[in-house]
Amino acid sequence: MIIAKDDVAIFEYTVTANGEQLDTSEGKEPLAIIVGQGQLVPGLEQALIGKQVGDKFDAEIAAEEAYGERNDNLVQAVPKAMFGDVEVEVGMQFRATTDEGEQSVIIIGVEDDEVIVDGNHPLAGIDLAFSIEVTEVRKATEEELAHGHVHAPGGCGHHH
Repeated sequence: MIIAKDDVAIFEYTVTANGEQLDTSEGKEPLAIIVGQGQLVPGLEQALIGKQVGDKFDAEIAAEEAYGERNDNLVQAVPKAMFGDVEVEVGMQFRATTDEGEQSVIIIGVEDDEVIVDGNHPLAGIDLAFSIEVTEVRKATEEELAHGHVHAPGGCGHHH
């Protein structure tokens, strides 16, 4: 079966950036997604279409088709007082309310009375390289499509 939109694709993967391994399914469960539901970076989702069980391939995904380009406007200084009594440190992540809605931010600097936050995804602006092995392909069930994710045998284990 050839992978197409709304199919379940199950695959082993390793992802690297600049030669450094970022994540892998090795020693874990393979990744199971419904193709076309936005569960992967767009470039990898596109690379899976047309593949089938047993296919092994490498996909070089440019930053704009991965987590996007960096946006310098998403880096800003905010008053330390906004964090209340929390002792903020570089690397901490928070959810922030912005004009565009909820957004994750990471603290990249702490100064006397200001905290520098970055709303970019940590992998924004970085090209990614994936090594993929497709292990299973099947049609998504109506229930999976309705819920927007792959179910394990016996259901998804939660109520919608």
